[in-house]
Amino acid sequence: MARQQTPAFDLAAPAARPAAPAPGPGRRMVRRLLAIPPAETSFAVRGFRSDDAAIRERLEGVAGAFVRGYHAALAVDPPALAARLASEPPALQGFACEGAAFGATLLDVLTGWRRRRFARHLEAGDAQVYIIHIGAGWALARLPLAVDALLARLDPLLGWLALDGYGFHQGFFHAARAVGRREVPRKVQGYARRAFDQGLGRSLWFVEGADPGRIAADVAAFPAARHDDLWSGVGLAATYAGGRGPAALAALVRAAGEHAPALGQGAAFAAAARVRAGCVPAATDEACAVLCGRPASAAAALCGDAERDLPPDRPGEPAFEVWRRRIQREILPGGFHA
Repeated sequence: MARQQTPAFDLAAPAARPAAPAPGPGRRMVRRLLAIPPAETSFAVRGFRSDDAAIRERLEGVAGAFVRGYHAALAVDPPALAARLASEPPALQGFACEGAAFGATLLDVLTGWRRRRFARHLEAGDAQVYIIHIGAGWALARLPLAVDALLARLDPLLGWLALDGYGFHQGFFHAARAVGRREVPRKVQGYARRAFDQGLGRSLWFVEGADPGRIAADVAAFPAARHDDLWSGVGLAATYAGGRGPAALAALVRAAGEHAPALGQGAAFAAAARVRAGCVPAATDEACAVLCGRPASAAAALCGDAERDLPPDRPGEPAFEVWRRRIQREILPGGFHA
């Protein structure tokens, strides 16, 4: 897919959205029951810390796009949903697609998967395939849905990203438990805990207002065995959501220390998602240069190369983990220049 280089992370208001038919009483009831008030994602309501108004505005803009995508999935059928999502600014479309995947998955589960909303969203949004799998995992937080039951309906490799979505949800909406008390939901067992921690690490970028020192302190408070996966998530958020310049990103690498390859692997995942979607903000290239030691295009290519000829899943070691480790081996500690 041709890559579209965008000069900045454009938070401009989305274009006028296509009109949708007036919802019937059943759909209106569903929207009322499942709605997420936009204020619920604000830093003030969540109690997130930020010393920088521009970063707060940026990250709240990201959350706003997610909520708009989520509500669109509850309001309209998949063909109209694709048009709604395309009306978002290019740099925010991935977040909106993630929210839409959450909404589509909720509706599928509540109707016994009969409507195939998630599958149709995925078919229409192949360019956002990574982000859509992450969004599906949010349903694990809101419904009594077993992890294995959801994974069985997802891509065998990318399905693990749903656990990333679950981890992000818990850190974003339940930071006191997931970050402060370092709790993991009981239904997250085995390797799923590691994928969950990648998402939890991603949430720290929001919880701590993208502050490298506070993020590093949060990670350090977790058991050492969880650090690698948490740093992976931090790298993903720092590159995909962005907001910090080279000096702060270099501080992240120094704080990660021996976990710098995991930080870079998360950044490479973000680059792969951006390149596949055809929209690579300048901030993504900037972050990849520091966290991966290469531009976003090369970081994305690294993910593609590492995905080739993956072995079958083994107990405790799915192909997804082999993929991550292959990427990390190419990103050595100290391999950046700041």
